[in-house]
Amino acid sequence: MSAPARQLELGRIGEIVRRPDGIPKTTGEFAYASDLQAAGMLWGHTVRSPYAHARVLSVDIGEALRMPGVHAVLTHDDVPGEKLYGLEFPDQPVLAVDRVRYFGEAVALVAAEHPEQARRAAEKIVVEYEPLEPIVDPERATEMEPLHDDSPAAGHGYFEDPRPNVVRHMVIRHGDPDAQGDVAVTGFYEIGTQDQAFLGPESGLAVPDGEGGVDIYVATQWLHVDRSQVAPCLGLPLEQVRIHLAGVGGAFGGREDLSMQIHGALLALHASRPVKMVYNREESFIGHVHRHPARIWAEHRATREGKLVAVRMRILLDGGAYASSSTAVTSNAASFACGPYDVPNALIESTCVYTNNPPCGAMRGFGAVQTCFAAEAQMDKLAAELGIDPVELRLRNALAPGHVLPTGQRIEGSLPVADVIRRAAELEPPPAEELPRDPLRLPGGAGNTTRGEGIRRGVGFAVGFKNLCYSEGFDDYCAARVKLLEDGSAEVHCAAAEVGQGVAGVILQVARTELGIDDVRLAPHTTATVDSAGSASASRMTMMASGAVRDACRAALEERELRGGEVDIERIYRHPRTSPLDPQTGQITGERAHVAFAACAMRVVAEVDLELGLTRVVWIGAAQDVGKALNPQAVEGQIEGGTAQGLGLALMEEIQTRDGLITNASFTDYLIPTALDMPPVESVLIEDPEPDAAYGAKGVGEPPTVVSTAAILSALRDATGLELNRVPVRPDDVVGL
Repeated sequence: MSAPARQLELGRIGEIVRRPDGIPKTTGEFAYASDLQAAGMLWGHTVRSPYAHARVLSVDIGEALRMPGVHAVLTHDDVPGEKLYGLEFPDQPVLAVDRVRYFGEAVALVAAEHPEQARRAAEKIVVEYEPLEPIVDPERATEMEPLHDDSPAAGHGYFEDPRPNVVRHMVIRHGDPDAQGDVAVTGFYEIGTQDQAFLGPESGLAVPDGEGGVDIYVATQWLHVDRSQVAPCLGLPLEQVRIHLAGVGGAFGGREDLSMQIHGALLALHASRPVKMVYNREESFIGHVHRHPARIWAEHRATREGKLVAVRMRILLDGGAYASSSTAVTSNAASFACGPYDVPNALIESTCVYTNNPPCGAMRGFGAVQTCFAAEAQMDKLAAELGIDPVELRLRNALAPGHVLPTGQRIEGSLPVADVIRRAAELEPPPAEELPRDPLRLPGGAGNTTRGEGIRRGVGFAVGFKNLCYSEGFDDYCAARVKLLEDGSAEVHCAAAEVGQGVAGVILQVARTELGIDDVRLAPHTTATVDSAGSASASRMTMMASGAVRDACRAALEERELRGGEVDIERIYRHPRTSPLDPQTGQITGERAHVAFAACAMRVVAEVDLELGLTRVVWIGAAQDVGKALNPQAVEGQIEGGTAQGLGLALMEEIQTRDGLITNASFTDYLIPTALDMPPVESVLIEDPEPDAAYGAKGVGEPPTVVSTAAILSALRDATGLELNRVPVRPDDVVGL
């Protein structure tokens, strides 16, 4: 924004509104899930496998049961209902039965009066293992013994690959993939395993209700899907399991899967006491999914004039031990492999495999981040081969409404790719800084050893896009309930998870706008009082919650007009229907496989010390397609936060494993960007309303993460002249050749 704007306490759609949780989070008064307390509370602890792959021969809990303060010690024999759960299909055991498939898999549970008592009792549980050879190379996984007894994905409408350990395999064939161009460029690209690295560890409190049911207070992204997995494992009907949103300290996809929910509830019901579980940092690293590492082979063909003729790409994703959301990641990687360009011919093959590496699942931009990195590197190669300016090459191929995607879907809504490219390219980077300078403004920052003599400056550019909401025929909806009270105030119920993205504030903005009043309260987020809102993921929550709250408010006003008095009404909002992709060809089977799309372009300035391999991102200029900015300042915050995670993947963030075991499960050894690593981010918001969305708004959380890694690498290549085909880039990638 050109000038600081005044934040409103009570604002409407399109205004800059102060976050309702902003002050309590700043002052330390905000209650996170790890702050929960209950009278008579016990502490839970999980016994985890020290092996990435092993048979479980026996579990002896006798000595642990005799430890002071211990109230419960549980194994898989104590799970009263279904033994397996899963986000997309059940393939993960609540507690290991006869085999562990990844380092840190849960084997047994303990509840005791004090967390130290629980930990010491856990140490007394004797588990006899028979170590097995771990499958850690995803390229060999399809030649090894199957990690699962059958194909967990079978019967879910996917192409059933006969090879072992395939989670999902899909092919997109579009036009004539053998079409030849005047010029062709090829490349191999690799993406390391990134962690969501949220600051709030997994935590929650399970409270038995005395009637056989349980209330679970937890930091999560999707209350109702948690319930749908927890209840069957507890052997309870859905109505006896109530999930309540506790304070969330970051999510980014890592809280879509279950963590302590079933474990805490099992202990609480067994002991008839509330049970609290809080992971330490190491346990958090092994207790949630990560971004899928990928290996990508690509070929781009074009005419001498710079028009794309054909794209061929082969994508291999390592899903780790269990599926989580790997099927969706596999599809997204394939669907957006060609980037936001008009590509008449394509052959995209995307495969995700099971291994004994840590499980992978949703992380901001899932699937599209990996292929954007490869596709944009290819576009830079193509521009160099043709002698065409990289920005101009992208403009000549930019997608627009009316174009057809490689899946066969015609773009009907808004997608101003060319406008996004132009606006980002127009942003003026800062002039080069003279030497000597403050060490903090040199590559390597405060810990650098350079004085600037070997520094070279590079300018890079990239553009990416991603789908919004869930796809391929998923029944994606959001419910909201509005109460109009006699005193003139209103209360809104919506299970939309507030995970730091600001949806709670957006819900209040929508309600104030529609009802025309300021006195609106947002009720606690829970499964107990309202139907599902879906997940706070896939850049969908603001779009879906806005539609649901808008419709409920309008229905409530109509009801009051007819009948007067207090009104209590619920409405469900659905976006336009999607359909599956054909499992053989990857083509749409209906009008659309994806709801809508959003694009982002970035121009990046980076510096590299060529002698030491140290890097510094100097400045980033971003232009993003946002539909309609419901709270412009919050949108800019999302762009900056998403960019920070993309910078981390580009330069420093990677889960390190040895034979499947994580070796850097701490914030000492797993590095994330700090305020000193982040450059100024200049944002331009492109408002081109999405016709099918409430107020024309689009989700904004993922596109900046999708494109920022690719843009930063483009700048590093410009500075070094090196191919740099793997992220994160390490110093020896620059100087070790």
